[in-house]
Amino acid sequence: MAEIIQRDGTWAFDGTTVRITPGLHRSVPLFRQTYGEIAVPLEAIAGVAFEPERKRGRLRMRLREGADPLLHATGGRLPDPADPYRLTVDVDRAGVAEYVAEEIRRALLLDQIPKEPTKTYLLPGPPVPVSVRSSDGTVSFDGIQVRIDWADTSDRVKRATGPRIINVGDLVQVEWLPNSGYEDGFMRFVTRETSFSKLPPEKDPYALDLWGSTRRDLLTALVATAVTARLPHPSTRGGLEYGDERAERPRLTASAVPPPADHHDVLLRRLRELGELHREGVLTDEEFALTKAAVLRGF
Repeated sequence: MAEIIQRDGTWAFDGTTVRITPGLHRSVPLFRQTYGEIAVPLEAIAGVAFEPERKRGRLRMRLREGADPLLHATGGRLPDPADPYRLTVDVDRAGVAEYVAEEIRRALLLDQIPKEPTKTYLLPGPPVPVSVRSSDGTVSFDGIQVRIDWADTSDRVKRATGPRIINVGDLVQVEWLPNSGYEDGFMRFVTRETSFSKLPPEKDPYALDLWGSTRRDLLTALVATAVTARLPHPSTRGGLEYGDERAERPRLTASAVPPPADHHDVLLRRLRELGELHREGVLTDEEFALTKAAVLRGF
């Protein structure tokens, strides 16, 4: 057993699995504490290194592309303190950190673990049901359906449409961008019907606009990951070859795109819905013009 215990967390390697447990110190981000322990199988690891610095060093683990739904859902956008695959190491524990890294590297070599992208997720993601309250509303996922209940501060276009319920089978992908504190973030559920029409997050009834507490809004990555883990693995999608440097960017595939006739029917229906909201006074002239223009761009 190779193990290192630090204020921010613990890494323990038993020869087949690295167990990463978040620390209990108040400096540990809420996201890490909520995500909990992560058991990383050896076959999911591409490499590990210890990076010494003057006062503190870092243990960094690199996973094989496609192995972890968390990394795929967040696209590498997690802030460093919230990244479970980085551990801050005190200078007096540098030798222990290097020993742990060396033990993992030796096991990778002995087991001849490939570094190529995986064809399936090797980590399960967070358990369901999972529910998170964000600045724009509460989003829940039970493994079958996503439900969004809007907050009182949500845009009235969203509140007028009522709670949004989306079957996981209708989803193409989840797009996630964190709230940085300087720029708003969002989490958008892209379905076959909405893949052509991108409203701004604050108006889109399939998206959460993340503009409030960065600490709380970061928890939406839990839902994004849980949903992503239950969608087809990216290696099964068409378009770019998996492993291409652009493969992690959100993209649509031919199989996910409805036929042109269906696409136009969907857009026309959305225009009619917008028109009704405008006539009922739910949408102002400016809001109606903005959302209508966004829908028309899809034609």
